[in-house]
Amino acid sequence: MRGRESLAIAVRRPNGEIVVKDEKPSSWANGRIREIPLLRGIVVLIETLIIGIKALYYSASVAIEEEEIDEEVTSRMLFGSVAVGLIIAVALFVGLPYVLVHYVIIPNSTPLIGNVADGVIRLCFFLIYLKAISLMPDIRRVFAYHGAEHATINAYEAGENLEVENVRKYTTAHSRCGTSFLLFVLVIAIIAHAFLGDPPFWLGFLIRLAMLPAIAAVSYELIKYFAGHTDKKIVRMILAPGMALQSMTTRKPDDQQIEVGIAALKRVLDTDIKFPEKTGPVTGVADGSDGIS
Repeated sequence: MRGRESLAIAVRRPNGEIVVKDEKPSSWANGRIREIPLLRGIVVLIETLIIGIKALYYSASVAIEEEEIDEEVTSRMLFGSVAVGLIIAVALFVGLPYVLVHYVIIPNSTPLIGNVADGVIRLCFFLIYLKAISLMPDIRRVFAYHGAEHATINAYEAGENLEVENVRKYTTAHSRCGTSFLLFVLVIAIIAHAFLGDPPFWLGFLIRLAMLPAIAAVSYELIKYFAGHTDKKIVRMILAPGMALQSMTTRKPDDQQIEVGIAALKRVLDTDIKFPEKTGPVTGVADGSDGIS
């Protein structure tokens, strides 16, 4: 969980004990730059990736210490895994749809139709990918912790005492979820790419990559705005597809998983209370922060 002034990572050891590590967010991502529209979205996404890597390393270290595993897990290995993952993601969700549409499925289509079809196929790939990984036992457990994160934040934002029985009754969907954010990115990309024309493959690929930060920044601002106006019916309608999609990336958590979510959130609140004038939304960092939970 990330607050305005603190970050907390809660992990349950194999023996059942919950350990919580807290630290201050990096200064480069916590200054005035975080208040600049559009730019802040890119900053938050970069910071979230870094926090996620650190959280993976910390949780792995806790497990290794408890289970006395000889294999050394280093931060370099984790960063390498993320780099490989990003390359695969770009190839699968940017390169492959572009090649399929423009060179296999409808090679002689108009640029507008081809670019829209490219975006639609990319969206379909994303949905298939989510469905496929949701069938994996380990990922299902990760998604249950994702659900615990959302339920805990929902309970907190509703003014509930942070107890398991209170959190348990809240939904695992949240308007600031990174799943909704990704859906916004994919839909906005369809619109943005529609009018790119038909440049050579290498140029079209590079243009799409170059547009990703701008599309992500716009998507972040939209999610941030809509999350603060869920009292409006039109906003709830716009957010509905993303909220529904979260049924694939969250699962109902058990009480032990909820306890971990509560432990992280309580640590953030205990730390952020020292800065009452700066206290703002507390969000999860499993898939985003400060506007994306």
